[in-house]
Amino acid sequence: MAVFFLIAGFVLLFFSGDWLVKSSVQLARHFKVSTLVIGITVVAFGTSAPELLVSLKAVFDGSPDISIGNVVGSNIANIALVLGLVGIVFPIRVKKKGVWLDWLIMLIASVGLIIASLNQVISFIEGVIFLVLLGLYLIWSIYNSRRQSKKGIEIKAPELSLIKSIGLFFLAALGLYFGADWLVNGAKVLALKFGVSERVIGISVVAFGTSVPELATSLMAAIKKETDISIGNIIGSNIFNIWAILGITASMKSINVNEAILNWDYKWMIGLAVLLFLFILPLAKGVINRWKGAVLLLVYILYIYLLFV
Repeated sequence: MAVFFLIAGFVLLFFSGDWLVKSSVQLARHFKVSTLVIGITVVAFGTSAPELLVSLKAVFDGSPDISIGNVVGSNIANIALVLGLVGIVFPIRVKKKGVWLDWLIMLIASVGLIIASLNQVISFIEGVIFLVLLGLYLIWSIYNSRRQSKKGIEIKAPELSLIKSIGLFFLAALGLYFGADWLVNGAKVLALKFGVSERVIGISVVAFGTSVPELATSLMAAIKKETDISIGNIIGSNIFNIWAILGITASMKSINVNEAILNWDYKWMIGLAVLLFLFILPLAKGVINRWKGAVLLLVYILYIYLLFV
């Protein structure tokens, strides 16, 4: 039964995440927001919604290791697994010179998470600080998008009506709620059954499940040659995972941080962020080609292997 709920949660999160991304993009176009800012904010938030629902569910169910492990594991999977697979299937070209600034914000968010976790608790105050930083990031992203739009950057017309977009958005939100519930409950039962820690389950199985929307979105973006969305989605999603998901969760209930996450998993998260920066150099014409994608994927496989040994 636990496996059934786990698989059902994966499937529901996948389709709901896809619906949320589609509806979010359509809503953004209705409000005249550029493709680039959609990738960094709206799409990133939409694909991070499963992590939010799962983390909230887990922390209130008394499973903080699943809550924070889901976020850290998802950030690792976004770079190593998602960009690795996308790079192998379809090389990703960096078009935006300012991607270094988005990457820097992601690094600042990651380092800030480590600092906040040093006492092994992410408190209410730290959660509020994360949300304030998120608000400043969103304001800057929207301002920058508006400035770029004045330079003649095309904003695509919406394909769905406003009412249909809103309806699809709420349908997706409902699916995410039940998908998160089934995924967390199934993961907890499996952890107990096989004697695996909730941290390992959260970072591997749950994080993989909640990263499926990022994988689907980035693959489709790369195939359509919208590589700004592909890379922007990953960087933006990692920022949202920390500042939005952990910010909202910690502001509602303090999150205890496992020492193993602090001493081991955070290092992989930072290391992969640095590796991503090196792989997209030079920033104006960088390419995550097939061999770089293969390296990222192998790093992810090694990380998951070390988790279980």
